[in-house]
Amino acid sequence: MSISETAKAPFERVVGEHGPLVWRVCRGMLDQHDAEDAWSETFLAAMGAWARFDGNVAGWLVTIAHRKAVDVLRARSRAAFPTAEPPEVVSTLGVPDGRDLDLWAALALLPTRQRAAVVHHHLAGLPFAEVAQLTGTTEPAARKAASDGVQRLRSLLAGKDIA
Repeated sequence: MSISETAKAPFERVVGEHGPLVWRVCRGMLDQHDAEDAWSETFLAAMGAWARFDGNVAGWLVTIAHRKAVDVLRARSRAAFPTAEPPEVVSTLGVPDGRDLDLWAALALLPTRQRAAVVHHHLAGLPFAEVAQLTGTTEPAARKAASDGVQRLRSLLAGKDIA
């Protein structure tokens, strides 16, 4: 949906129409809890700019969601926490909630660039040119990252490769 083609939609309708797409991007990049936060942050940021926006809504929201997910990943990588004992090993299975947890766990094992390319192209449906722009690579590099990511996912989900 492009704003220039139709009258400006109420923001609630935009959330309803594009919420699942934004969720797939956030959840593909992050664990359940962080994805929920990034989803909310995406729509809060979009709501603030909605009155000034005129363009491709889906692409715009995916870009915001990607940036919010990257912000979470950066913050997590910088967070240090002292502990007297070693932390428990985190389960790669996640919390059972009726979704395909094996896919989410396998996505979490992919390198960041592969995960981003797979999520943006296969889950969000963006063309490789937009994936390249979002991830700061070239279109051929985005294609290669997505291809390698899908190959690795197939291997992980088949149980042939344990990371």
